[in-house]
Order: sequence, then structure tokens, then C-alpha cells
Amino acid sequence: MLHTLPATDGYHMPAEFSPQDGVLLVWPARTGSWGKDPAAAQDAFCAVMRAASEHERVFLLADAAHLEEARQRAGEIATVLEIATDDAWARDIGPTFVTNGTDVRGVSWRFNAWGGAVDGLYANWEKDDAAAEAFCRAVGADCYDAGEFVLEGGSICSDGEGTLLVTEACLLSAGRNPNLNKPQIEQKLKDWLGVRKLLWLPRGIYRDETNEHVDNVCAFLAPGEVVLAWTDDETDPQYPLSRADYDYLSRETDARGRKVIIHKLPVPDHPVRVTEQDMENFAFEPGEDAREVGERLAASYVNFYFANDAILLPQFGGENAASDARAVEIMRCLCPRRQIVPIDSRAILLGGGNIHCITQQIPKGLFQE
Repeated sequence: MLHTLPATDGYHMPAEFSPQDGVLLVWPARTGSWGKDPAAAQDAFCAVMRAASEHERVFLLADAAHLEEARQRAGEIATVLEIATDDAWARDIGPTFVTNGTDVRGVSWRFNAWGGAVDGLYANWEKDDAAAEAFCRAVGADCYDAGEFVLEGGSICSDGEGTLLVTEACLLSAGRNPNLNKPQIEQKLKDWLGVRKLLWLPRGIYRDETNEHVDNVCAFLAPGEVVLAWTDDETDPQYPLSRADYDYLSRETDARGRKVIIHKLPVPDHPVRVTEQDMENFAFEPGEDAREVGERLAASYVNFYFANDAILLPQFGGENAASDARAVEIMRCLCPRRQIVPIDSRAILLGGGNIHCITQQIPKGLFQE
């Protein structure tokens, strides 16, 4: 493990739309997230891996109990590694990669299940917390140790040119780094990610149980250009959250002094909710945050994944078929040089996140050809 600072060493977090060597996922098996029968979630994960594999290398982690199952399902499209985790959120437990333009290194943050004893989503997370270092070791990547600083990959988004998107709702939450104030947290991220300016969006997606990760509400499409989850329905509880973010971004400039171009990407027309059938499949452990029938899930099309020249875009189906199609068309217009790949991801959303949450990109340069 490295104990210097990436910024001091000349490393920075590249943009997700930059060239990539690969992507990391974790095989879904936790019954409290994916159900006693996780087939639907596993099918969705396989669809993501299959689509990504057409554009980059795919790595998949699985514990010993599920290793053979993972290899049978994904062995042709992914390199399967035996690394144990508590759940399958590669974005949050995997390493955040930084580059100096040639070489790539990982950063291992402290993970505490999105809030620890304050409002964490499950009681034990030791294996999740060890996964980033374990993956770096498995692929031969140097890895920085961020010490006790709690952070998840879904709470940050870089433009690759010195600007980082975050939300106040998440990074200032009581369960993460309560001994650090906002300027101190900002300096930590500048040191570890090599950025010069943070854009602190006020809020995220309504009922996002990660304390409103930025990756569900806003993402860079290019330097100085973002896509923002939106609704025109002022009676929707999402409206004031998105409005606050829009107003904030409209006043701000990025690290290079550019006004931010904001593209609105509407959320699904109809809330996606937990059904009775969904609930019958769950089996929650003691200390695990449980679902309820009728609960509104944090559905957003912004939770997509760049796979080199493609975008893997969430789709929710059913009564949201029209808004699914609208999201595909908007993204095609905004990213005409990329293939837009729609993927049915309701089963991933039911677990608490979406396509971006289950993937962690590996920038170009880790694997020297």
C-alpha cells in the first residue's frame, strides 16, 4: 500500500468518458439486496457485463461459495476472481483509479456501508472494506491507502480536468466523516483525486438510501457539460431537489472558469415501487435496512455507465416504457458518437442502485500491452 498523496505524486482522477482498459463488477448474492432467488438480478448483471465486454475487459469478483456459479454464468465474458465481499456494489467498494497520464494506481477508501452506526445499510462490512486493496493486488496495481477517510465511488464524479461533482447531502452526512468540516473534506478530495475545484450540489435523488450519491443525479458528459436528473412536475418530491441543483450549477463555473452547460434528463414518468412479489423474495439480516411494499425506489436514468464508445443506460419497463424510450433518445442526441445500449435494470434498482453503482471503470494504462 502507498501512503503518499496522489496529487503530490502527480496523479489525478480521470473522467469516466475517458478511454478505459476495463470494468469491475461483483457477483450479486446477498439475499437482502437481491433476494432468496437472485436470478433476476444476476440476469441483469450478466446483461451489463455482456454489453461492456464488447468494448472493454470485464472483471468479476465472487466469494468461494458463489465462485463456480459466477464462472458458469460469466466466465466467457469476464475474468472471475475469488475475492469475498459483503454485497455487490463495485462502484462503492472497489478502488477509485487515478492516473499520471501513463500509469494507473488505485485508491482504497474506508467503507462503512453508507453511514456506519449512524445510518449504515447493514451491520457488517469488513469484506467490502477490504475489496479495493484485494482487487488492486490481484491485477498488479499499486494502491494508495486513504486511511480512515470514508468515501464511496458513487459520491464523486470527475471531469478529468480538475473539477469534481459531489453532493452536500452525502459528503456532509453524519455517518461518514463527522470529525471533518466541509473545507477539510474538500482538501482531502483535492489531495487524493488531484482536483482543483469541487462543485457541491445540494441534493441527490429522492429516497436515495446512500444519502443521495451524486452518480444518481448528475454526471459529466464532457468537460464543462453535465446531465442532470429532472422533473417538470412541481408536485413530485424530486422537483425541489433537482431545482436546487440546477440553480446551483447555473451560478457556478468549473475549475477552468467555464460556465457549466446543463442538460436535463427526466426521471421516469411513474415512480418505481417495491411490490408484494418483490418483498416475498427478500430475506434481511439483523441490522440490515429493510424494504417495504409500496416504497418508492430512487430511479434515475443518470445512473448510466460509460463503456468506452458506448453508454449502458438503465431502463425500468412497464408503465415507464415511454420515459425509457425518451431517455434513450435524449442520450443519443447528447452523445452522438457513442452507442446507447438500453438495459433492463429494474432488478438492480430493487437492490438499491443501478448500472453505475455496480460498475467501477478501470482507466487506460493499468494493463500495459
